[in-house]
Amino acid sequence: MPESDRLTGSTEWIDLDFVERERTPREIIEKGIRHHLAGLSLSNTVILLEELGVSRSRVAVHNWVQKADLQPADGESPDRVAVDQKAIRINDEQYWLYAAVDPETNRILHSRLFPTYTIPIAREFLTELAKKHDVEDALFLVDDADDLIGGLRRENYSYRVEQHGFRNSVERVFREVQRRTSSFSNCFSHVDPPTAETWLQAHAVWWNHA
Repeated sequence: MPESDRLTGSTEWIDLDFVERERTPREIIEKGIRHHLAGLSLSNTVILLEELGVSRSRVAVHNWVQKADLQPADGESPDRVAVDQKAIRINDEQYWLYAAVDPETNRILHSRLFPTYTIPIAREFLTELAKKHDVEDALFLVDDADDLIGGLRRENYSYRVEQHGFRNSVERVFREVQRRTSSFSNCFSHVDPPTAETWLQAHAVWWNHA
């Protein structure tokens, strides 16, 4: 996706109800959130805002993303769902990002961060997904991950092991996450897991509207 495309577009998906408690104009907060999620590091986002005549700290931009509490919308009914998990480092510990993507639209349906990957965790992720979207009749596309295959079997979902094809949609999501976390030296530093998860879910909302 071209850089110019990532840094432009509508911001109607950003809910700024918290702005009443902020001293920064709404349009500046929208721009800061959008540009940070689209690709700018916190430091470069601060520089951008300074060029617009607004001086705010890296912490302020970080807090805007956290307060906006962005999460992918509910209510989809996909025919196929590509699912996968990927290792994410938070400080010096490894966590696992689970994601479900509609390969027809490339929209992220659900994402969660877990401390490990097991069949019970995969089942928890699938249960949360089913509460948000109508996936009862969907065909799940998965690689050879034992946890996801086991979870899909336990939850009686139809699935197909697929390395490429429609499953490429979830791989694109993870490549984008990797691209963005490279701004953080390939990991989240000096944050707790809930804070990292809030950023990842906000990034998923941006991805769905980019």
